[in-house]
Amino acid sequence: MSTDRDLDVILFGATSFVGRLCAEYLCRAAPSGARIGLAGRSLERLRELQASLGGRAADWPLLVADTTDRRSVDELAGTARVLATTVGPYRRYGLPVVEACATAGTHYADLTGEVLFMREAIDRFDAVAAGSGARVVHSCGFDSIPSDLGVLLLHEAVTADGTGQLEDTTLVVRAMKGGASGGTVASLKGTVDDARSDRQLARVLADPYALSPDRDAEPHLGAERDRRGVQNDHELGMWVGPFVMGSINTRVVRRSNALQRWAYGPRFRYRELMGFGSGPLAAVQAGAIAGGVGALAAGLSIGPARAVLDRVLPSPGEGPSESQRERGFFRIEIHARTSSGARYLCRVAAQGDPGYKATSVMLGESSLCLALDGDRLPPRAGVLTPATAMGDALVERLRLAGQTLEVERTG
Repeated sequence: MSTDRDLDVILFGATSFVGRLCAEYLCRAAPSGARIGLAGRSLERLRELQASLGGRAADWPLLVADTTDRRSVDELAGTARVLATTVGPYRRYGLPVVEACATAGTHYADLTGEVLFMREAIDRFDAVAAGSGARVVHSCGFDSIPSDLGVLLLHEAVTADGTGQLEDTTLVVRAMKGGASGGTVASLKGTVDDARSDRQLARVLADPYALSPDRDAEPHLGAERDRRGVQNDHELGMWVGPFVMGSINTRVVRRSNALQRWAYGPRFRYRELMGFGSGPLAAVQAGAIAGGVGALAAGLSIGPARAVLDRVLPSPGEGPSESQRERGFFRIEIHARTSSGARYLCRVAAQGDPGYKATSVMLGESSLCLALDGDRLPPRAGVLTPATAMGDALVERLRLAGQTLEVERTG
């Protein structure tokens, strides 16, 4: 990667809902010497954002680019060491940005939860990025940093203790409060439409190892299906149900394992669930959530039902209010059993709406990590994951930013 760049970080899509939150975070948290730029399609909207940020952002350069204009995107990628983008739906708009960064040797970070977009980026640009030295890092928000870094920390703890390798590993969302933005809804609709229109894409979405760098080399552990219904899990001691982001996060974590030559273990099994406790109402709550997830997926797949949902779901540019974002939070536990029978627990938590306030911290720190922590990053390039691109350097940054990532042995 070339270090002769005018800027350290460019935030592309800075005037989007989550882009504004990330810009605000960078304005507060970036070190004084960091060179930040704001980019988007409208100079007028960028100026409005800059004025609202005030302070140090008054000196940040404003750059106009559009994903339909290849030259503008190439110029953007050639200007900074890192390009962080919130421009989605990513499969519709993101591939030219990935290509520009991979070609220019520019590190890249996004917030995608779109498996099909990530698969296409891997197939088309992994070798290009590896050759240029670019780290292309998808899912640098609530999708999928808590999952990916949490499992990495478990692996490191188990390795340090000499207690074998990871086997059955389960992420449980113990508590979460947050809202949805129009951008997230648009990405979900795009994925549903792609799966409906192309059976091959539907098969990719259903594959638990959809993001593997070498699908044939993955272990044969039986079906690792995403949970659909509810269950009283006696080992966890609680009722559990599906976690709506599990189908994305599990594939990212499995890619991290494969990129590290399956270092987590040859019998590493991973799943993600919502936990509802063991009280008398737990089964009812679990059933209601599972039913709601299923109804949303079905509704987006059926024309008349989608028309109704379109009237109530947020549109692009809309999202939770400031007070709602402040009241949000998440608390996650990742339970692991090793090949020697030892048990470990990783806790990941943060205050603030998971998909927006907490995510703006994650994307902001990922961008700064890629730009400023080069000597501390794993020696890899290509289309990577948060764990394989940034690892412990990002863990340290998120802890300093007030987020919890901690591991203990429990048995």
